[in-house]
Amino acid sequence: MPNRPSPALATDATVEVGVAPVDAALEPAVRRLQVTAAQRLFVGDTGFNLDDALRDPLSDAMAILTNGQVIGFYRLDRAPNAVTGRPLAQPHLGLRAFLIDHRQQGRGLGTRAVRACCDDAGRRHPRHRLLALTVNCRNHAAIATYRRAGFEDSGELFQGGDAGPQHLLLYRLSDHPPDPSHDLPQAPAR
Repeated sequence: MPNRPSPALATDATVEVGVAPVDAALEPAVRRLQVTAAQRLFVGDTGFNLDDALRDPLSDAMAILTNGQVIGFYRLDRAPNAVTGRPLAQPHLGLRAFLIDHRQQGRGLGTRAVRACCDDAGRRHPRHRLLALTVNCRNHAAIATYRRAGFEDSGELFQGGDAGPQHLLLYRLSDHPPDPSHDLPQAPAR
């Protein structure tokens, strides 16, 4: 008899995954999102991240939706030093506080949600060439999800995060033709 994934871990290819700005109708559902204690170390408090994004004119508070139901949250940051603390060679958006509610994890939605985020970011912010994020070196599940969605590891590590060193991952926004004069940052020579 072949092994079958448990229903909780089965992927559901028929579920539509999309994103939308958090508005008054979506805000209560975003505030109810939860992650495990171990994940909270990496993404922080959802309510704090939502409030911070809503009051920052250079941030977009975004909900992740499946068939109209809120299952996740992230923040897009348009500040020039977003995520890296310094400008990159190309205009970039910072992706921060990305999470899928722990009750929705294991269904194959994370990678699809990241792809929906990337597609939306490219459409809504056409002058930006890159989407940048940092992810804790110990957060192997998140690293794998971002890589499957098309992010590349820049080879640069950021030290001093609350949970330890973080990889800088970059995604080239596809709505822009490649600019050969500005390649993705390369890992420093060792």
